[in-house]
Amino acid sequence: MKQFLAYISFCLFFLGGMNLHAQQLPQISMFQDNYYVLNPAYGGSQQEFQVYGMNRTQWTGITDAPRTFALSLQGQLKNPHIGVGGHLFTDNVGPTRRTGLQLSYTWHFFINEDIKLGLGLSGGMLQFAIDGTKISLKEEGDPALYSELRSQTVFDATFGAYMRSDEWWVGVTLPQLLQNQIRLYDTVEQATNRLEDHYMVAGGYKYELNSDFTIEPAILIKYVKPTPLKWELSARCTYLDMLWLGASFRSNDAAVIMAGYEYRKAISIGYAYDLTTSTLRDHTTGTHEILVGFRFNQ
Repeated sequence: MKQFLAYISFCLFFLGGMNLHAQQLPQISMFQDNYYVLNPAYGGSQQEFQVYGMNRTQWTGITDAPRTFALSLQGQLKNPHIGVGGHLFTDNVGPTRRTGLQLSYTWHFFINEDIKLGLGLSGGMLQFAIDGTKISLKEEGDPALYSELRSQTVFDATFGAYMRSDEWWVGVTLPQLLQNQIRLYDTVEQATNRLEDHYMVAGGYKYELNSDFTIEPAILIKYVKPTPLKWELSARCTYLDMLWLGASFRSNDAAVIMAGYEYRKAISIGYAYDLTTSTLRDHTTGTHEILVGFRFNQ
């Protein structure tokens, strides 16, 4: 069974760039806290520097299920109009691995006294790799697969816009702008194995119930042609800007329960548990995501 699932994950890895055009980007449940990984324009929107590390183990109980790790650093320079940052991530699915490093630059300006707009661009390298030694086929000698490690590195870029006030925020992200061709094997058609451009729109609002409690609803919408539109609705309640509980629902995928704690606005930790609602629900006990963050001034 393990060898069979490894081969299936290999197929899904490549089909994501072929005619099925599946979502090719890693999933994140706590996108409100780790939004810079999705949108480079968020970099420098706050006055302090922020470091976040995330580990996500998806579909626990399924062999060779996705595992994602991301580490980011971003902040505002002495010039309040300039934000810089970078993030590193690795996304593993069975014998396949996708590793990326991107650096970003963002220009922020005030539309009026309350609304700030940032336009950001990030660029870097993406490496795709597949370990053929982890794949066993029923029919040996298939020229499409070789028992060796193969990899390809390409340049990639992402554009983002991020607008915010003290009460609300909205962002637009255009990742994989270059739509690079991925060709690890000569037998794979280069014209159909491509990184598709994605479209992401997100937004949130902060409502103060009283001096102790605030509620923050948010939405994330993702689209890649020609798959159906994906959306996620979330809301969380925060007590004294310190302890928070939340929940979200992701279309055709999962219901999420989240919790977090922030110490003196300097150290934060969050945990999310995804309860699978798709057809995989009978084969997995869910998904676990952990997020740790640090904030420090210039």
